[in-house]
Amino acid sequence: MDKFMNMNLISTSVPARVTSRTAPDEISDPDYRFPAFSNGQVLLNKKQGRLPAMGWNSWNAFGSKNNETLTKAMADAMVDLGLADLGYKYVVLDDGCYKSERVDGLLSNETIKFPSGFKALSDYIHGKGLKFGMYNDIGTHLCAGSAVGTCGFEDVDTMSYIDWEVDFIKVDNCYYLWDNATFSDATNAKYSYAPNIRSITVMGEELNVTLNAVKDGVLRGQGASKNSGDYVTNIGTFDGTNVGITPVGDRWGELEFTVNAPASGNYAITVNYASGEENGTGCWLQLAVGNAENETRYFDNMLPLTPSTADFADSEEITVTFMKGENILRLMNHRRQENTLNSYAALLEGLNKADPNHDVVFSICEWGKTQPHNWGYKVGDSWRILNDITFRVGSDGDPGSAEWSSNHTASITSQYSKAVIMDEFAGLDKGWNDPDMLVIGMNGITTTMSKTHMTMWCMMNAPIMLGLDLRRVAKGDELWMILANQDVIALNQDPLGIQAKRIYCSIDNANPDTAYITNTNRVDILVKPLANGDIALSFINLGDARDTKAHSVDVRRIIDYLGRKMMDADKFKHAASYCLKDLWTGEVTTTTSRTFSITDIDAYDNVTLRVTPV
Repeated sequence: MDKFMNMNLISTSVPARVTSRTAPDEISDPDYRFPAFSNGQVLLNKKQGRLPAMGWNSWNAFGSKNNETLTKAMADAMVDLGLADLGYKYVVLDDGCYKSERVDGLLSNETIKFPSGFKALSDYIHGKGLKFGMYNDIGTHLCAGSAVGTCGFEDVDTMSYIDWEVDFIKVDNCYYLWDNATFSDATNAKYSYAPNIRSITVMGEELNVTLNAVKDGVLRGQGASKNSGDYVTNIGTFDGTNVGITPVGDRWGELEFTVNAPASGNYAITVNYASGEENGTGCWLQLAVGNAENETRYFDNMLPLTPSTADFADSEEITVTFMKGENILRLMNHRRQENTLNSYAALLEGLNKADPNHDVVFSICEWGKTQPHNWGYKVGDSWRILNDITFRVGSDGDPGSAEWSSNHTASITSQYSKAVIMDEFAGLDKGWNDPDMLVIGMNGITTTMSKTHMTMWCMMNAPIMLGLDLRRVAKGDELWMILANQDVIALNQDPLGIQAKRIYCSIDNANPDTAYITNTNRVDILVKPLANGDIALSFINLGDARDTKAHSVDVRRIIDYLGRKMMDADKFKHAASYCLKDLWTGEVTTTTSRTFSITDIDAYDNVTLRVTPV
C-alpha cells in the first residue's frame, strides 16, 4: 500500500521534504548553515512568543510500559486535582506507544497497550480540556528500539500527527544516522569531525606554497588542538550530551590559514589529511574562503578514508577563488549542528505542509549533543540541554528513583548547573532550555528537594513536565502543594518571559552568570525580572548540609546584571522600600534595606521571594 493512502489531510502539489537514509543531505541554503546560527532569525515561520509548556509526560512514571488506561487516568487526575486549571495542559505519550515496525509505511498504535488508537485517545484528552502530545526520533529507531524513527518519513509522519490532532511533539535523537548518537553506529563520528590536517598546498597565479597546519595555521573557537605529531586534530563541535562541558562560548573548532594571493583568480587547494571514524577524527571536511560572517563554501563533503588516523594523504584539488592580497581560508566541520538542524527542520516543514495553521509545540530532545541552544531556536520551542535526568524509570505501582546530585546527567543539580548559565540563549523570541522532566515524587527525592527542584525549573523558565504517577497525589497533600504552588508557577509563566540569571555564587562570585560549576557545595542567588516590575529572588542551597554563612545581593548588583531586562529598573533602583513575599511560606514582610540576604538555609532548600518596589 502506498504510504500516502488513508490520510484525510490537505493535498498539496509539492510533497513535503524527507531526509535521506543513505547520506547526509546537501545543505545549500545558507539559513541552515553555521554562520546563520547567531542571526536570531527563526525558520519556517516558527511560532514565537510561547511560554514554557506545562503538562505530564509518561516516561518517568511508566517508561515503555505506559498504556491507554494509564494515560486516561493521568488526564483525569490532571483535571480532578485542579492542575489543569493551573496551566498543566499537555498529556504526552513518550516511547513505547507505537508498533515496533511501520505498517504500510505508516506509524501505528501498539494494539495491546493502545487498543483504541491515537485519534480516539486524542479525542478523550481534548474532551477533558487538555492537549495531546506524542514522541518520535529523528533517526531510524526510537530509543527503546522500535524501527519507526522519522528519518525518511517526515512527510507521512507529520501528516499522521496532524490527523491525530497532536498538540505537542517530543523528538529524540537516539538512532541518528549522521552522528554517533546514543545507539547509532559509533563510526558515524566520521560525519561529525573533520580529518586530521597536516598541511595545505595552494597553487595558481604564480603561487605554489605549502602551509603547515601547526606552524602556519591558527585555531579558532575551541576544541581543535595542535598535535605533537605536527597536525591539527579534533576539528568539529563539542559533544554536549554529558556534564563537564560548559555551554557558554564557542563550542566548535576551526583551522584557519591566511593566504596572500598575488592576483585575483582561481586557485587549487590540496589538503594533506588523515581521516578516521572516531571521536576527534572524521572524514567530513568543509572548506570556505572568508570569515564566518562573509564566507563562500567550496567544499562540503567526505574525503576518502585513509588506512589510519596517522596515515596522511593528499586530497583531490579543490578550486577556490581568492582576491588579490590576504584571504582567509577556513577548514572546519559544522555538520554535527547543521545536519541535526536540517533533520528537525524537515519535521517542522512537514507539519507546516500538513496543516499551515497548526499550533504544535515542538520539543527538541537531542540531549544537548550538538549544542542546540545555538540553533534550536530556529525551529523548536525548547531543546534538551543534557542526557536524561531519570536515574531509574518507574512502572505501574513503582515510582522509580532519581537523584539530587551525581557526576552524571541523571540528577537535579547536574541539569540545573548547566541550565542556570544558559539564560541568554532563552526567551519569548527564541524558546526554552529544557533540563528534562520533573522528578518530583520519585524515590530518593525528599519534600525539600522537590520544593527546590520546582523553584529551579520555574525560575529558569524550563518546561514544567510532570513525570510522576498522578494517582499518588491527593489534593492538599505535600506533593500537591508543591506542584500546585500558584506563586511559583507564576514565575515560570510570567508574560515577560525572561529566564532567571544567577548573579551570585558562593564558589565563583566573579562570573556567576557564566561560570560552569558542578561542585554542589554552594549557595546560588538567582534573579528573575517580572512583567509588573517586580523581581523574583531565589537563594538556593545545593549542598547536603545546612549553610549558616551570610549570602546577599544588593539593588545595585541586581541592576548591573539585569537592569536592561527589567520593566522599570529606575523605579526598582530608587524605591523607598520593598515588599517581600516568601513564595513557599506565604509570609509577607517589608524592608527599607537595599541588600537582600539569607543567613541560615537548610540542605537542599531554597528561599524564594517576590520583591515588589514600593
